[in-house]
Amino acid sequence: MKKIITLMILSLLVFSCKENATNKINKEKLSVAKERDDQIRVGTPRIKFDKTIHDFGTIKEGDIVETVFNFKNTGKSELIITSAKGSCGCTVPEWPKEPIMPGESGEIKVKFNSTRKPNLQQKQVTLITNTADGKEIIKIKAMVTPDPKVNLKS
Repeated sequence: MKKIITLMILSLLVFSCKENATNKINKEKLSVAKERDDQIRVGTPRIKFDKTIHDFGTIKEGDIVETVFNFKNTGKSELIITSAKGSCGCTVPEWPKEPIMPGESGEIKVKFNSTRKPNLQQKQVTLITNTADGKEIIKIKAMVTPDPKVNLKS
């Protein structure tokens, strides 16, 4: 009995996989779906940053530095940033919690704590938004001069 069931399952898998999945795509429906998606994107909010990367240059280990990323909603509906998260606990963002209307501007403040972060540091902040992509990324970097006192303690 087990052999018969196994043979039935195998034959079902073999015969059902002969047809190429791309042959099943209805080209007309695909075209309609692409057009619909393009129309949806036209009405979505868009975020335009003055910069997406900030270089703090050379700083000393232990420095806490801050920068601001200015942006504008260039879309046709309100922009909502639901969260902003740094790639490390040393990178802390502050973002507007209220919707940004079309044509209005806002800012994302990013604070970086270089304590115990010697040498080249590159961090990012991921924003979860209601833009077409659903997320935006801004980045910071710095060359952190090691604190000689920290190296002596190690």
